Amino acid sequence: MKQVLDSVLSISANQGYMVFIWILFISFIAYLITRYIILKSISSLFKKTSTDIDDILIEKGLFNRLSYIIPLLIIFNFVNTIPEYYLISRLTLALITITILASINSFISSVNAIYLKSKYSNKLNIKSYLQIFKLIINLFGIIIIVAVLSGKSPVYLLSGIGALTAVLMLVFKDTILSLVSSIQISSNDLFKVGDWVEAPQFGADGDVIDIALHTVKIQNWDKTISIIPTHKLIDSSFKNWKGMSESGGRRVKRSINIDMNSIKFCTQDMIDRYRKFHLIKEYIENKVSDIDKYNTSKNITNEALVNGRNLTNIGTFRAYISAYLSSHPKIHKDMTFLIRQLSPTENGVPIQLYVFINDTNWINYESIQSDIFDHLLAIAQEFDLKIFQNPTGADFNSLNKL
Repeated sequence: MKQVLDSVLSISANQGYMVFIWILFISFIAYLITRYIILKSISSLFKKTSTDIDDILIEKGLFNRLSYIIPLLIIFNFVNTIPEYYLISRLTLALITITILASINSFISSVNAIYLKSKYSNKLNIKSYLQIFKLIINLFGIIIIVAVLSGKSPVYLLSGIGALTAVLMLVFKDTILSLVSSIQISSNDLFKVGDWVEAPQFGADGDVIDIALHTVKIQNWDKTISIIPTHKLIDSSFKNWKGMSESGGRRVKRSINIDMNSIKFCTQDMIDRYRKFHLIKEYIENKVSDIDKYNTSKNITNEALVNGRNLTNIGTFRAYISAYLSSHPKIHKDMTFLIRQLSPTENGVPIQLYVFINDTNWINYESIQSDIFDHLLAIAQEFDLKIFQNPTGADFNSLNKL
């Protein structure tokens, strides 16, 4: 009886090959059914739903990777009963582990894609944390795969990692630094995707388009992309223009240089002319009245302009600039508004505008700023002022003709 049972249970080499081929055939059929029937049905069902979560799972290939598990399990369960094929059994188990590992990575990527579509994505970037989680999962997955192929317990391999801690710290030094930097970025809200960041030491000036564990991608205004190591960006200085964007105002800090030779006291003819300027008509009336009262109280006559108080063309020009910008619809009225005269230099007397435009869009901002200075540069001659500029070739040619 024992001999009969042994003969029934024993499988010859040729029979083993045939069984293995049948196992591969059955698993292949199972793969086709899973991939092209079951998964297609699931995909069609998901496309009819209103949520984007299932579409993202399909897009990231989660179900496609899971489709390999069923045929691999069929191979493993059948081959595992044949002692001669123990190596194939281990290899199949390793492939199952790899498939599960790839599916977990796909699921983590899906979580990140789903999160980016949520309303919380602008507040906290979780991509760096998910990459760390991926790294840990993959490290443990590699240990399990090695343990399966070598036939040793994963605990045995994990015990040897302690001795390699120093080596691992050296190998993953940048990863650890990047993780700490990512935590600093998130906890301190240093910047997020979409912020305008300027880091001159890296040649970066533009919008942040991606924050990963190891790198930060910034698309510069010339459409080039700067890729900066995360920890190096945090270790150095950078400027985040987010505050400007959120405030609703963008600063104008620019000067008009006035030729000092054109600065003078205002004559009566000049004052009469300025009274015709609608923006400063009230200013002129109040200023003249105030000056007359002062000069009268001090018994000062108009025989010499140097005596007493008098209007100057540059002071009146500053008043005009202030009135002009105050009435401008694109100037932010609730932010710093300052028109001041700076110290004279070899390039004349600077009249500085320190105001904010209420449109932070770069193109609109530059257009508004240009229109303002176009007007001020053109109107300066109405106040008998000359804009300073260094001599040009035309100036020297005019001298030669004298």
